[in-house]
Amino acid sequence: MELLDAIRRRKTTNGAFLPDPVSEEHQRILLEAAGRAPSQLNSQPWRFVVIENRETIDQIARISGESMSEAMSNGTFFERYKPYFRFSQAEMEEKRSGMLFDKLPAPLRPFTGQVFTKRGQSLMNALGVPKTLGGENRKLVAGSPLLLGVMLDRSEYRPGQLSSFYSVFSMGAAMENIWLTTVELGMGIQFISFPMEVPGRWDEIVNLLHVPDDLELMAVYRLGYLPPEQRRPAIDWSSSQRKLVSQYVFREDCDTPQQGWDVTT
Repeated sequence: MELLDAIRRRKTTNGAFLPDPVSEEHQRILLEAAGRAPSQLNSQPWRFVVIENRETIDQIARISGESMSEAMSNGTFFERYKPYFRFSQAEMEEKRSGMLFDKLPAPLRPFTGQVFTKRGQSLMNALGVPKTLGGENRKLVAGSPLLLGVMLDRSEYRPGQLSSFYSVFSMGAAMENIWLTTVELGMGIQFISFPMEVPGRWDEIVNLLHVPDDLELMAVYRLGYLPPEQRRPAIDWSSSQRKLVSQYVFREDCDTPQQGWDVTT
């Protein structure tokens, strides 16, 4: 597979993985790819913890599912991310960014315009949407054969200092290498983000993984092999739309958008 093909096929996996364990050889390839990422002064500030223990995965799954239910039931999730939610193809075509919620249960479809209102929040809670989504999230994480914790060396990651920017930038490059490598290996990957949304829940994972004081846990991902046909969750979204090149590239100065490169797909 060529690099550009892998870049174009790269995506987040919202559905379940196959139950098969990720081979140790593939784990090694993924982490070698991460270690090949560029870093300022070759500092290589990233550290990784590979998690296959079923009990640990189940505990992280429980924390993630409970966090999702709480963040959605109290409205903080929708309030925080409402600029990125789209509920029609026309809106997605106009914005060319964000997440298109193109799979919703029938009872919710008439109320998408009210999702960010108190009435909409009350309706979702009454229908048990946060609980349902939290349960599905827990199952997705629990059914993943491999989790990957990503950490930064605190001697490099010092918020407020330039080295912190460099270390986060380097971590992003390392994770993109992993993401692209999953495409080559027939795998999927997804960020387990909801424990970050609820105060105190991320610390539970830090303690569970015995993260030492000299490291900062930055992210946890779930990984696994992709099934031939992927079943979509009850509530799902797509995010394949991309901005036109002229919307994010300028020529010579920031007053002149790039012309002639736009391709719509």
